[in-house]
Amino acid sequence: MMMNAKAAMAAVCGLAALAAAQPTVAQEDLKVGVIAALSGGGTAWGLGLQRGVQIALDEVNTAGGLKVAGKTYKLSMVAFDDQYNAAQAKTAAERLVNQEKISFLFGPVGSPGALGSLPVTQPAKVLQFVDGYAPAILKNEWHAGYVFRVNNSNREFAGPIVKWIRQTMPEVKKIGMIAPNDAVGQAAVPILVDAYKKEGFDVWVEYYERGSKEFTPLIVRMMAQKVDLFEINSNAPGEAGLMVKQARQVGFRGKILQSGGAGVDEMIEIAGPLAEGFLKYDVIEFTAPEVKPLVDAYNKKYQGIINGMVPIYYNAAHILLEAIRRADSLDTTKVRDEIEKMEGWETKMFGKLAWTGQAEYGAKHQIAQPFFIKEVKGGKGTVKTVLKPE
Repeated sequence: MMMNAKAAMAAVCGLAALAAAQPTVAQEDLKVGVIAALSGGGTAWGLGLQRGVQIALDEVNTAGGLKVAGKTYKLSMVAFDDQYNAAQAKTAAERLVNQEKISFLFGPVGSPGALGSLPVTQPAKVLQFVDGYAPAILKNEWHAGYVFRVNNSNREFAGPIVKWIRQTMPEVKKIGMIAPNDAVGQAAVPILVDAYKKEGFDVWVEYYERGSKEFTPLIVRMMAQKVDLFEINSNAPGEAGLMVKQARQVGFRGKILQSGGAGVDEMIEIAGPLAEGFLKYDVIEFTAPEVKPLVDAYNKKYQGIINGMVPIYYNAAHILLEAIRRADSLDTTKVRDEIEKMEGWETKMFGKLAWTGQAEYGAKHQIAQPFFIKEVKGGKGTVKTVLKPE
């Protein structure tokens, strides 16, 4: 029998009353900040940072939000472009800290932006997760109080890479480097130079102005020095890819290796077939089973290449969120203290979390995790070896 109109209306009202009686969870908004190079030579890294964090936030929101001290928070992101520039990074930090009232911040990627942002974030006790090789990111007047470096720096990986070269490439005697004349070149490159000299290599270094696109004259000068290996060090993908391409175009036939950065696919995209044989430091193997869920989530949400900054900052976001749960608080001091205690926590794709840096920087705020050397073969980056940081 068909239900009459009055009965139908009563049924609808009953369902509405039942729904109204169910407890609802009020969600508040918790904003996290991102400072990243979303334009310029470091764009690939900046997008990787932004997207890695966003995927982690999406996971928590889909699962019902972040529960802290009896409240449930929906996570959102406020992002600013630092153009891989210290001054822009400082301006972005000021807006996030003073206007947006951000307490948790991811980025910048790279030493210029990281160093530019610290004078704003550290006095304000903003908990910050960065990537950049300059020692002053952690060894500074704030004693790395509220900043963590969530990727290996060249302090951790330079020695193992140089020793591997010595063991596997006996023909290599002289190293050539072309480095940016900024905070990276001035603070980070000497660490790599020292590592090579310690193992008995001769090293030639030339500097360029950040943002340059034409490296052929410098490469020709380098070739005149009879170098056996061109070390691209920590140049941003846009510039590093051009160096590989231009070096091969002018006839350099030696080894080309980049100790630093993350992600070989951008280099292949820029250099094309001329990237064949290129050796590259990398942080993750995207074909590994434990990485597949992240890759699938990335491909569902975004187009384009997934690079190493995606898992690095996806991992950083989950470290933060786990520490907030443990602290059951949004107080940045309490959350920082929990992060320091998370040694041995099982991450989703990097194994057990390990912090180092007490002897070098005065604070155990430097992550330490195994890394890869990949070689471009047939247009793809393939794992050549896995090394452990020192």
